[in-house]
Amino acid sequence: MKIAILNAIFILCCCTWKILALPDTIFIGGIFDAHDERQELAFRYAVEKINADRKILPRSTLRAHIEKLPADDSFHASKRVCKLLRNGVAAIFGPQSENTANHVQSICDAKEIPHIETRWDYKVTGDVYSVNLYPHPPALSQAYCDILTQLQWKNFVILYDSNEGLVRLQSLLQQKAFSITIRQLNSDGDYRPLLKNIKRSGETKIVLDVAHDTVYNVLKQAAQIGLMTDYYSYFITSLDFNLVDIEDFRYSSTNITSIQLINPKDPQIQQFVDSWVQGELRHGRNLPQHLRHITTEAALMYDAVHVFAKGLDDLDSSNTIEINTELFCESGQTWRHGNSLINYMKWYSPRPYGGNPRPVSPWPPSPYSNMSRYPYYDRLDGLTGLIKFNTEGFRSDFQLDIVEVDVKEGLKKVGTWTQVGGANYTRSWAEAVETVETNLHNKTLRVSIALTPPYAMLKETSMQLEGNDRYEGFCIDLIDKIATIRKFNYTFQVVADGNYGSKSRTTGEWNGIVRELLDHKADLGIVDFTITYEREEAVDFSMPFMNLGISIIYKKAQKKPPNLFSFTSPFSGDVWIYMATAYLGVSVLLFILARAAPDEWDNPYPCIEEPEELENCFSLINSLWFIIATFLCQGADIAPRAVSTRIVAGIWWFFTLIMISSYTANLAAFLTVERMDSPIEGAEDLAKQTKIKYGCKKDGSTFSFFRDSNIPTYQRMWAAMSNSRPSVFTESNDAGVERVSKSNGMYAFLMESSSIEYEIERKCDLTQIGGLLDSKSYGIALPPGSPYTGPISSAILKLKEDGELHILKTRWWKERKGGGRCVREASSAKSSGAAELGLAHVGGVFVVLIGGMVIASFMAICEFLWNARELATDENASFCDELSSEVKFIIKCSGNTKPVRKKAPSTPEEPLFTYGSYGANYGYSERK
Repeated sequence: MKIAILNAIFILCCCTWKILALPDTIFIGGIFDAHDERQELAFRYAVEKINADRKILPRSTLRAHIEKLPADDSFHASKRVCKLLRNGVAAIFGPQSENTANHVQSICDAKEIPHIETRWDYKVTGDVYSVNLYPHPPALSQAYCDILTQLQWKNFVILYDSNEGLVRLQSLLQQKAFSITIRQLNSDGDYRPLLKNIKRSGETKIVLDVAHDTVYNVLKQAAQIGLMTDYYSYFITSLDFNLVDIEDFRYSSTNITSIQLINPKDPQIQQFVDSWVQGELRHGRNLPQHLRHITTEAALMYDAVHVFAKGLDDLDSSNTIEINTELFCESGQTWRHGNSLINYMKWYSPRPYGGNPRPVSPWPPSPYSNMSRYPYYDRLDGLTGLIKFNTEGFRSDFQLDIVEVDVKEGLKKVGTWTQVGGANYTRSWAEAVETVETNLHNKTLRVSIALTPPYAMLKETSMQLEGNDRYEGFCIDLIDKIATIRKFNYTFQVVADGNYGSKSRTTGEWNGIVRELLDHKADLGIVDFTITYEREEAVDFSMPFMNLGISIIYKKAQKKPPNLFSFTSPFSGDVWIYMATAYLGVSVLLFILARAAPDEWDNPYPCIEEPEELENCFSLINSLWFIIATFLCQGADIAPRAVSTRIVAGIWWFFTLIMISSYTANLAAFLTVERMDSPIEGAEDLAKQTKIKYGCKKDGSTFSFFRDSNIPTYQRMWAAMSNSRPSVFTESNDAGVERVSKSNGMYAFLMESSSIEYEIERKCDLTQIGGLLDSKSYGIALPPGSPYTGPISSAILKLKEDGELHILKTRWWKERKGGGRCVREASSAKSSGAAELGLAHVGGVFVVLIGGMVIASFMAICEFLWNARELATDENASFCDELSSEVKFIIKCSGNTKPVRKKAPSTPEEPLFTYGSYGANYGYSERK
C-alpha cells in the first residue's frame, strides 16, 4: 500500500514537472532577405508541420517571428535581432547574406542564443552557438575532386562569377593532378567573348561555378557559339541544377554532370511540395509557378526547424528548462539553456539507443566532448538526407546525388558521393554505352575525307551527282556499314588542304583532317589515316580497321638480257675448268696406258703374217680425238683393246653420262627462265648506295617515322632524303608513285604496304621491294574526348569478325577500278605455255659453230698452202704456178679422183716407192 502511494506521488510529480517544463507557445525568429521568398515559405511550412505533428513538442506550439531586411544591411539586422530577443525567441534562423549573418552570429554568441544557418559558409572553426545545415565547403570541394577524378578529367576550365567561387573550389585548385585554367564571368551578363576564347583554346571540359539562376544563361550563350556539342563536357557545382530548365540542352548530346542534395523526383520531396502548395491555398495564397519548386536552401531551412524542435524536445526530456526569456541587447543577460540546446542539436539526437531517458550527468556534452562516449544515437533524416554535425557544428557527413542530363529522362541520377566512399557511379557499363548509342541514333555526323584511291574517290559521274553519292571507295563503304550498325546519318566533306594531319615544328599547330577535328568542324576523319603517337595525343582513334607497315615501291626489275654464251650457264666456270682438266688428264692417261699395254700394239698390215713393225693406234692426237668424240656422244674409228684402256674408257663414259645428263637437265631451265636484274632488295640496299634516290610523302606518317627514328639505317636514310636536291619528298602518294614510274629505276618511294598493294595490282611495271620496315594501323580519327569512339570501335570489331573488312578490301584492291590486271596478265602468259627461245638465248651456239668453221677453214687453207709449197719444191716449179694449178683443180668441182704426182728418183739404183693410203698425202712419193 505504501509502495503504491509512493509510485502515484512520483508519477504525479513527473507529470507536473513535465507540464511545467515547456510553455504552450515557443517563439523562434527568422531573418530573411527581402527577395528570398522560398526561405520564408519553407520556414513557415516547417513550423506548421511541427505544430501538426504531436510526436515532437506534443504540448507546445511553435510561433514564428519573421523579419525581412535588405541584403548586407548590418545596422537593420542588429535592430531586428534585438527585437526578436526582446520577444523571447529560443533560436534565430538566417539570414543568408554573409555580412548580416556574421553580425547576427556575434549577437547570438553574446546572448547564448542558438543561431541556425542554412547558407554556404567557409569557416575552419565553428561558433559555439551556431550550427549550419549547409554541406561544409571543404567536404563539397572534396566531392568535386572525387567526381572529376572519376570522370577522368585532367585539363579543364573553371568559370566562376564571384570570389566566393574561388574559395569554394580551393581544394580543387590545390590538386596537382589537374591542369586548371581559371576564368571569371563578366558581371554584365554577356559571356560570349569569354566563351569564344575558351573555344579557340581547344578546351572541352568546363567546371561552372555560378548561381543556379545564372546557369541557364551561360549554357544558352555557350550553345550560341558552338560550345554545346557532343565534344564538350560541363560539371555544374550548383546544388540547385535541378531547377534549371534543361529542355533546350536535353538533345544537344552535351555531357552535363551536376550534383544535388535533394532529389526532386523523390516521393517524399514531391509530397512535401504538394503539401506546401496546398497549405498555401488553404491560407488563401496561390503560389506562383517559380515558387512551386523547392531549392536546396529551402529544404535545409525546413530541416533546420526540425533539428531545432527535435533538440528542444530531447533537451526538455532530460532537463528542466526555462524558455521565452526576454533578453535585451543593452544588458549582459544571457539565456542559460542556450548552450545545452545548441549541443543537443549538434549531436542531432540526445536520446540513447532504446529510447530510455538520458541521465542529467554527464549530459549534455560540451562542444569539445568525445563522441565515442555516446556510441548509440537515433537517426534524424530530413529532406536533405541524414543530418549529422561534427564537433564544430558543420555538416561534413552527407550524401550527394550525381546527376547527368539524359535524352529520355531529362535529369538522371547516375551515382552518389559520400565522404567515406567517394564518388560511386551506380549505372552499369551497359547503361553508359546504351546512352551514348542512343544519342548517336539519327544524328548526322560530318565525315572529313581526303581523295586518295582506293580509300575515297570521286565517281566518274560525280558531276551529275550530289552529296554523298559523288564518292566511292573502301572508306566510303566502311562508313556506310558502320552507320547502318549504329543507325546514324553522315555527310562527307573533303579536307581543304588535302593533308591528313601533321604538326608544325615551329608553331605546334595541326593542319589537315586533324585540324578540322580539333576545331570540331568534323566528327569523323577517315582515309588511310595512320595511328601515330603524335596524332593519338591530339585526337582520339577508333580500333584499327587495317594493319600494315612501311615498304618500298620501285620499278619492277628489268629482264636481264641473255648472255651470248647462255649454254654454258648450267655449269659454273669452275666445273668447266675441271671438265677441261679431266679431258686432258684422261686423254694423256689413255695415251700412256695404250703404249704400255701389249694388246694395243697391232700388225698394221694384216696380209703380212710376220710384220717387222707393230703399230699403236692411240697416238696422243688420236687419244684426244677418242676422248672428245665419246664425250660428245659421237663414234670414233678406233677402240681400245687392252683391259686397262677399256677400264679408262668405261669410267670416262660413265662420267660423260652423268655430266651430259646434268647439263641437259639444267640447260632448258637456264634458257627458258627469265632472270630479273634488280639493283636493290630492301632498305639496307637503299641506305648503302647513292645512285638511286628515294623519298616519301611530305609531312605524312612515313615522313615522321624516318624523322624520329633511332635506328641507324633509317637515320642514314633520313639524312639522305632531307639533304637531297631536288627534294625527294612529294605532296601525295600518287605523285610519288608517278615519279617512280617515270624515273626508269632511279627513284624509289616509301609508303604504306596497303597502298603499295593497290598500286601494283594496276601498274604492272611496279613492285614491292623487301618486307615491312615497321608495323602500324589505320583507324578512324575522332575529336578528343568524343563519346562515339566506343560505338565506332565496336562496330569495326563486328565488321572484322563478320569478314566484311576482308570483303571490302578484296573488292577495292582486286576487283574494282582495274584491280587484278597484272595478275590476269601473268596468268595469261603462264597458260600460253613455255616461252619461245630467241636467238639471244642460243646465239652462243651459233657463235661456236661459226668459230669452228672459221678455224677449220683456216687450217684447210694452211694445209693447202703448205702442200702447194711442197709440190713446188719437189717439182722445181714456182709456188704461184703450183698454187694456181691446185686452185683450178678445186674450182672445177668435177670428179672425185685426182692423179698422183710422182717425184723423179735422184739415182738410177734407188728404187721408186710410192706411198699409198699410209703416209702419202695427195700424191706425195718418197724414195726409201
